[in-house]
Amino acid sequence: MTLSFSKVVFRGGEGALQVLPPLVDVLPEARLNLVIYHLRNDDVMEAYALIKDVEPSTPQEYILKGVVNAALGQDQNSRDHLKIAQQYFQLVGGSASECDTIPGRQCMASCFFLLKQFQDVLIYLQSIKNYFYSDDSFNFNYGQVKAAVGNYKEAEELFLLIQSEKYKNDYVYLSWLAKCYVMNRKPRLAWELYLKMETSSESYSILQIIANDCYKMGQFYYAAKAFDILERLDGTPEFFEGKKGACVGLFQLILAGHEPREMLREVLGLLRNSSSQSNPQVEYITRVIRKWAKENRVGV
Repeated sequence: MTLSFSKVVFRGGEGALQVLPPLVDVLPEARLNLVIYHLRNDDVMEAYALIKDVEPSTPQEYILKGVVNAALGQDQNSRDHLKIAQQYFQLVGGSASECDTIPGRQCMASCFFLLKQFQDVLIYLQSIKNYFYSDDSFNFNYGQVKAAVGNYKEAEELFLLIQSEKYKNDYVYLSWLAKCYVMNRKPRLAWELYLKMETSSESYSILQIIANDCYKMGQFYYAAKAFDILERLDGTPEFFEGKKGACVGLFQLILAGHEPREMLREVLGLLRNSSSQSNPQVEYITRVIRKWAKENRVGV
């Protein structure tokens, strides 16, 4: 039985549900490894049920209780669980025996991450990054932190290192990558990311990121396209105003020679799509564009 237990640990969990449960009250490690198994399979409540009454006495137990509480806190949006997780991480990371170890530094990074003190997180992650170059979990967290402090170029590079399909289909990953693409002046890639998604509340949120961030960055073509879809999905006046402003911004870029004149036809099409197309402002903008196009021999 103990041999089977060892095999489960070293094979990454295959067969864990057959071997570990009978050992939970015999070998303390069995309980911890079963907790890890459930975490890896996103069974956070199962993991919590197993560990909630464990009184931690080793760094590994403190860390595992921290990880489970952090996962539960994020799933349930529970400040109490997140605070407990932060305290466990701080206990390990701040201890004399663990503060200079890799797990100790990971704990301090996790503690500051939960406190949203991202500059402090960076200090700890940068000190251990050479040990985790191809680790998807590390790059997922490191990328989020880089983006949170505005280093979008390095954040994008970190996100693109990730191989796990689980992470690559995660809303957090997709939303940060879309933002990075826009902030790094690659709006087309953000748009393609959105187009690959199925219609859902998550794709709607990413569309809002693209619309608002493209507008802020002066990438008016994709801002207008995003606001156009948002307006059709929702009809909120703010989306119409965003689209109108983006269309005017795109027209100005065309006048300055920064965007191709051929885009004018699409600008007019987007304005025609408006639920407020009878709006005097839309009619005025349309007239101005058509007049300029005619004077400059641009087919619209």
